[in-house]
Amino acid sequence: MCGIIGYIGGKAATPYLLEGLKRMEYRGYDSAGVAVYDGASIVTRRAAGKIARLEAALLKEPAEGSVGIGHTRWATHGPPTERNAHPHLSADGTVAVVHNGIIENATTLRSALQEAGYDFRSDTDTEVVAHLVQELFDGSLEEAVIMALAKIEGTYGIAVVSSRDPGKIVAARKGSPLLLGIGEHEHFVASDASAILAHTRQVVYLDDGDVAVIERDGYRVLDVNAMPLARRVDKIDWEIGAIERGGYAHFMLKEIFEQPQTVENAMRGRLILEDGTSKLGGLNLTHEQLMAVDNIIITACGTSWHSALIGELLIEELCRIPVEVEYASEFRYRNPIVTDTTLCIVISQSGETADTLAAMREAKRRGARTLGLVNVVGSTIAREDDGGIYLHAGPEIGVASTKAFTSQVAALYVLAIHLGLARGTLSPAEAVRRVEDLLL
Repeated sequence: MCGIIGYIGGKAATPYLLEGLKRMEYRGYDSAGVAVYDGASIVTRRAAGKIARLEAALLKEPAEGSVGIGHTRWATHGPPTERNAHPHLSADGTVAVVHNGIIENATTLRSALQEAGYDFRSDTDTEVVAHLVQELFDGSLEEAVIMALAKIEGTYGIAVVSSRDPGKIVAARKGSPLLLGIGEHEHFVASDASAILAHTRQVVYLDDGDVAVIERDGYRVLDVNAMPLARRVDKIDWEIGAIERGGYAHFMLKEIFEQPQTVENAMRGRLILEDGTSKLGGLNLTHEQLMAVDNIIITACGTSWHSALIGELLIEELCRIPVEVEYASEFRYRNPIVTDTTLCIVISQSGETADTLAAMREAKRRGARTLGLVNVVGSTIAREDDGGIYLHAGPEIGVASTKAFTSQVAALYVLAIHLGLARGTLSPAEAVRRVEDLLL
């Protein structure tokens, strides 16, 4: 878990970068850093430890400019030191990169670059990206990034700036979430919507393979062949108070106390007490498709996997359909029995969990219909599933899941009642009793 933030506009970038990093500190607090173009060169400030140490460093030595990128890190390659903190610079100091993910062929690329004369100053896999972009640069930052990414194997969400092609940020994703924030004569890039919510609610979610060129007055999204792509603008519906602690000592405590409201949100407007029925129009399942389902697979990771275990019991009891719960990280590496009569339910708070997304894609490839239970509107799973249920729990910032877990269980219960009634395995009287228990 790491966090990326970038800003380009007419104002000083550093305050925006620091604010975004603080919003995402729960995603990584081993080290942090920023890179800002000051009109002549790329200036970096980095610090090991929490973001407060980076903030102190910037008070002593400001980084001034209106284009910049920042990163908060949870260490993967190399220890959590200032040396390994992002952003990483190219050998000539003209390119700065922040990166989430893992570059699987970093060792091979590193050796080739060292043979070409590049000196490495960190233990990270990310530094190879900076050197590759420098090596391939020929006047256009986005073209150099696209060529560099063609040589990379693995996952990434990256943001890149260069003093040789100033006035833009180039961002790209493959397996690691990134979004663009659309403002008035200013734009953002971030790995988490909470980092930019205070400044814009208009966002563009990038898909795998997208490369975005972000400038003060506009943006472009390209594919890996530099061809333009159309991406819709979505609106974040969270209130700014949802990403504040609101007087609680920490976010986890706040989210524990939010559970009565978030469980109600997961069921609001979906259950009808009078007859026990439910409204789940987002499933996108016809009655014929629903009746044809003869087995269900639920796949998830971590806490979501535990909610899936409860969902298994509820669905089997109320719907009399065989249910199998699968670790998403294992599902795609075996040869599961999936047919066109399989319903695959994927559960992910963020809607971006890489293993869960991969499992959903594998189930779809094998012919299953897929339903997503996610919390983040516009997330990748929400965009790629056949239908689903939004949890409406609001942003979950505490690392240990609380309100998202109980919301998932509530949504699974609503789904089980819906399926049971539709298939005739749950009587209307029993449905009314269970709905009454849930709502009262």
